[in-house]
Amino acid sequence: MGVASPPRGSSPGGIWYELGMKRSSVLVVDDEEDVRGLIRLLLERAGLDVTEAGSGREALRRLHQVHPDLVVLDVTMPELDGWQALERIRDLSDVPVLMLTARAAELDKVRGLKAGADDYVTKPFGRQELLARVEALLRRSAGPPEVREAYADGAVQIDFASREVQILEPRPHAVQLTPLEFRLLGAFVRHPNQVLGRDQLLELVWGDAETVAADQVKLYVGYLRRKLAWDVAERSPLETVRGFGYRYRPSMEDALREQAPGAALPTST
Repeated sequence: MGVASPPRGSSPGGIWYELGMKRSSVLVVDDEEDVRGLIRLLLERAGLDVTEAGSGREALRRLHQVHPDLVVLDVTMPELDGWQALERIRDLSDVPVLMLTARAAELDKVRGLKAGADDYVTKPFGRQELLARVEALLRRSAGPPEVREAYADGAVQIDFASREVQILEPRPHAVQLTPLEFRLLGAFVRHPNQVLGRDQLLELVWGDAETVAADQVKLYVGYLRRKLAWDVAERSPLETVRGFGYRYRPSMEDALREQAPGAALPTST
């Protein structure tokens, strides 16, 4: 079936009602009807609205129809598999995606995260684990609204409303970030010159320091550095502070200035 039995006496539904998650919607995508049914029952008992899809192609149609708050996506499906479906989902939306995989190999996990998945669960999984990961992703996506409209310093400029990022050195150019990479960059520029440890970043970016694998911080900092061409230490404003975490050093004294909504970002000369 792919789902392990819960601990005796557990009451996942009660936990979820207390956390106020009862009206969020989840799209469950798996070609095995019994697995979909079990996940649906579990999530509905937790107070969530659930839509099912039995294939990757059906998932894309449902995505347009219901606009879910979270997608639970199986990797192994015929025709359009989970990897292909994830790629197309990311072309359309930044909805959080939790991957279901029957293989625990690290290469598969890294592949999913690199492709834009937000988290993963290996089959067979416990019900409490699935609920905890779903809850963490929903909490993250329902976080407080952005306050700052734009950010700029001598190395990078960010439009938070349109989610656009431009690197200014060695020449100005736009950079495409995944939703998680964008949140990670946002966490750094909002805390300039501060050392952010692993647990702090897990809370700020992933929304959970308990259930998310700690090595994801190092993994995604590496992705961010490569995309922003900050992987050479001498010219990178994003420093590794060994034994403590990471620190973003703005390259201008007037960094972190706020701009009024609609104001133009500064241009490089």
